[in-house]
Amino acid sequence: MDLSVSQTLFLTAIILFTVATAWTDLRLRKVLNAMTLPMWIAGWVWQASFHGWTGLWDGLCGFAIGFGILFVLWMVGSAGGGDVKLLGALSVWLGPGLTLKVLLGSLLFVILGTVAVIVGSMLTQGWKGIRKRFGRKEEIVSSKHRKKTGETIGDRQKRRVMAFAMPVALATWSVLLLFRQQW
Repeated sequence: MDLSVSQTLFLTAIILFTVATAWTDLRLRKVLNAMTLPMWIAGWVWQASFHGWTGLWDGLCGFAIGFGILFVLWMVGSAGGGDVKLLGALSVWLGPGLTLKVLLGSLLFVILGTVAVIVGSMLTQGWKGIRKRFGRKEEIVSSKHRKKTGETIGDRQKRRVMAFAMPVALATWSVLLLFRQQW
């Protein structure tokens, strides 16, 4: 497999970025701005340097899709801010076609991972253990009414079944292997 300079930079940047963000999201439950911003800027430089105006357009369309979809999910409370920035930075490099494939692949890995975690937890902790770990905390006011308590960001992060950067990394690597002709 003979790779051009453009492809070598592309693969190196994508692999290092996805590994680093997956690791920090697993360990810290955060995707750091110190990683996403430089990757975002480098993506624009790479697109302009190797693909000119066409590359900048692809980067813009990819960014609109990756950042846009995750931003909407963040607005409704289904994604974290780091997830938005992760996809925003990655999608500038990938362009629209690969970004859509990574989003769909990420969804598949999230579903598979969530099912595996829930089934594993059910087998080891039982149903009550799952509700205690992943359920929203509620304060019982009476037997008929439940009042939701204020949930902090830390509470929500503890309830997260999985870090989103890992499914994104797995989906990105899978897409790059399956669709080599598109990069």
